[in-house]
Amino acid sequence: METYLLEWAQLLVRWLHVIVAIAWIGSSFYFVFLDSNLVPPQDPALKDKGVGGEMWAVHGGGFYNPQKYAGAPGHINSTLHWFYWESYATWLSGFALFSMMYLWQAPTFLIDTSVLAWSPAAAISTALAFLVGFWLFYHTLCKALFNHPQGQAWVGAVMLVLVAALCWLACQLFAGRAAFVLMGATIATTMTANVFFCIIPGQRVVVKALTSGQPHDEQAMAFYGLRGKQRSVHNTYFTLPVLFAMLANHEGLLVSHPQRWVLLFLMMFAGASIRQFFVQKHAWHLGKSAHPWPYAAVGVAVIIGLVVALRPAPSSADVNTAAVSFEEVQAIVNQRCISCHGAQVQMKNLRLDSAEQIRVNAQNIYQQAVVLKQMPMNNATGITEPERQALGRWFLAASKP
Repeated sequence: METYLLEWAQLLVRWLHVIVAIAWIGSSFYFVFLDSNLVPPQDPALKDKGVGGEMWAVHGGGFYNPQKYAGAPGHINSTLHWFYWESYATWLSGFALFSMMYLWQAPTFLIDTSVLAWSPAAAISTALAFLVGFWLFYHTLCKALFNHPQGQAWVGAVMLVLVAALCWLACQLFAGRAAFVLMGATIATTMTANVFFCIIPGQRVVVKALTSGQPHDEQAMAFYGLRGKQRSVHNTYFTLPVLFAMLANHEGLLVSHPQRWVLLFLMMFAGASIRQFFVQKHAWHLGKSAHPWPYAAVGVAVIIGLVVALRPAPSSADVNTAAVSFEEVQAIVNQRCISCHGAQVQMKNLRLDSAEQIRVNAQNIYQQAVVLKQMPMNNATGITEPERQALGRWFLAASKP
């Protein structure tokens, strides 16, 4: 019953996580787009109000005229909308899902003894250290270089090296799928920490100063604005790498590769490069920057290079094509699958301890064990490549008309 309820909890929390992540990423992308497309107003009345940029947009049959103030507005005379619960809800639901799947079930999902045989307590502690340590290092670095003329470039370079090092380390310590998810969760934690510790507190100070009617320190207001902008820009570059790491854990081609840390880092780098293209593209249209096509070219080239490099080797002439009996298939399933899908344990609410259940779930077995190679999880039961091929030949032969 515990496994059954845990499956439902994971499904519902994953659903929530995706919904709130869409809201967070969507609003983040929109405001980056907005900032890049604002133009100085021509209307003297807007200039007198302190508006530094505006744009016109049409959506859903309505016209919109967003305006951004060069400094703090003199007053706010309507409801002020805050954008932070999308971020908080994304992290909370994501950490809940990570806890249920990878921390609560560490021996199954977090640890791969063929990678490193260590205790669940040590593995869990190290995983949590990734989340906290990355943020602390990044936050300290940003503060140290905040006023440096080339601070942004240095932060980017150092973080690039750090992410590469952590990709390697995660893949030396954890199961393949867990390493990918952990890297995504590590960077996503820093994204939400940016919102919680830097962006929102700074905005609250500014809003309080505006609504109090008391004189305020313009230099302090400028600092909070610049820091919030800095962290918001960093977050937008983190987004595509995080999404890739979270989604790619379902691809056995990547998470089971001997050099998976290289694949993870290069794809995250490609995502950040492509994101830079979209960020700068809007500014290019207004003549604010050079055409960003090189960023897109680099990102696409990296992806195409990996697609070519990972292509399957040509089939050899001595591939085993012998027919496979159901008895052979049942023997493989009994040896490799029953520990998680038998009478005692039914992971994913699935049982394979009878001939009928094997036949009913034949396509699922073929997809997970042969095509995707995701099962057995972390290959805990040691299924061999010839056994996978045998399952595949049996399924393909049985599915012919």
